[in-house]
Amino acid sequence: MSIYLLPLLAPVPLLLSAAISFITAGRRPGIVPKVAEAAALLALLAALGSLAGPILYGPGDSPVIGLQSIGRSARLDAVSATMQLLVTFIGWVVVRYAATYLNGEARQGPFTGWLCLTLASVLLLVTAGNLIQLVLAWIGTSLFLHRLLLFYPDRAAAQRAARKKFVTARLGDAALIGAAALLVAAYGTIDIASILKAARAGEGGSLAVAAAGLLALAAILKSAQFPTHGWLTEVMETPTPVSALLHAGVINAGGFLLIRFADVLVLAPGVLALLVMVGGFTALFGGLVMLTQPAVKTSLAWSTVAQMGFMILECGLALFPLALLHIVAHSLYKSHSFLASGGAVERVAATRRPGPVAVPDAGAVGRAFVWALVLYVLVGLGFGLTHKSPQAIALGAILIFGVAYMLAQGFADTAPSALTRRTATYALATSVGYFGLQTAATSITAGVLPPAPSPGPLEWALIALAVVSFGLVAIVQAMFPLWAYHPAAAGLRVHLSNGFYANAVFDRLVRGWSARAAS
Repeated sequence: MSIYLLPLLAPVPLLLSAAISFITAGRRPGIVPKVAEAAALLALLAALGSLAGPILYGPGDSPVIGLQSIGRSARLDAVSATMQLLVTFIGWVVVRYAATYLNGEARQGPFTGWLCLTLASVLLLVTAGNLIQLVLAWIGTSLFLHRLLLFYPDRAAAQRAARKKFVTARLGDAALIGAAALLVAAYGTIDIASILKAARAGEGGSLAVAAAGLLALAAILKSAQFPTHGWLTEVMETPTPVSALLHAGVINAGGFLLIRFADVLVLAPGVLALLVMVGGFTALFGGLVMLTQPAVKTSLAWSTVAQMGFMILECGLALFPLALLHIVAHSLYKSHSFLASGGAVERVAATRRPGPVAVPDAGAVGRAFVWALVLYVLVGLGFGLTHKSPQAIALGAILIFGVAYMLAQGFADTAPSALTRRTATYALATSVGYFGLQTAATSITAGVLPPAPSPGPLEWALIALAVVSFGLVAIVQAMFPLWAYHPAAAGLRVHLSNGFYANAVFDRLVRGWSARAAS
């Protein structure tokens, strides 16, 4: 059997498990949890076996199983193999967790079935070798997730979140269908590998540019970018396993779509510029709102909004290897954060007094930013900083602002020496980690993802704007304790905690549309 057929087999046990789950309904549905766990484990083993293809033989495609060129096929390369492994690993963990979490629920069987169907659809999406399979899996993932969002159908907030997700998802589906049609018109094939090869050669013309625009729109809608982010911040109305499942290629499917069609996107600099603006604003907006949320899961949801914005920003900067790395890192730690959120609340509640908190003044913040940039340059020179693309250097500078935020606490006059040493260690580890992982991601995806093109005047302006904006926000965050209790800050906190009411406006629009549709 060809190694490239393994991705086609991975969803099969999940589909069989879903069928058993729907048949076996009721409270504590017998063997359903064990069957689902075994199916998820088999999918994970298939994903592990699939790694041998790109490692030993390079990128490749499976034969098409269907009629002529229409049917199931798999594209196996560094991108799809990474995503497949990520999805199956998180899926396996979530299925195991859900077996205990849903124990005793009246509808545990159907929940497990929809969970398995969602994972199977994501696997079909990330390994798709042709446009038809990609579009159908994209739509299927959204429809199955919709059923999970409505697991508690009587909750008004769950209905509201599902309704908003349904509207944005259907718009995203239409955008992807339009992009697929334009790609077929531009390249005369539905085979994704052939499309990418032709796009890398510079072919496609205006049709490819238009397709890139629709691909970007589909990704923006899928990954909860401003102002369509509201449904994601309300997922706490669903069982916790769903919140973790979102990070198994569901909420970040928009980033995967951009990475998969990176060769097409680099043909459209204007589209990349749009992604920088939308992603950058969403990242800043989500990060600020996150700081004002009192509930753990709500804060985590806003953090995901910000992280998805940063992922879109990376794609807009044409740093596709780093965007793929970001998807992996964020998915692993955020899914763990959701699954461990209950324990975190218990630990905080059991703690009588917090540890020492150092409040930095303006001087400490200034010293922290200077030292963070010096450390970034020194470590970067060891990794060949002068040979990096301007986009990668700028992204590293943005990340180092987070290091400066940590250093500022260590440089505060009241900071204990242990805190200063710890923050300095974190700063060094972050700088080395960024350049080391960047080098590894670029090496692994070499020949699969295109390098970042040389920036033009518009790109340079956006790069500068992004660095300055993130730098200013980092300074404000570091100095927030100094003015947190000012009356103006209290008012700003209220507006921020409500996301400047963008979600309320979207609620009203969707509710009005739903009422007209019902009438």
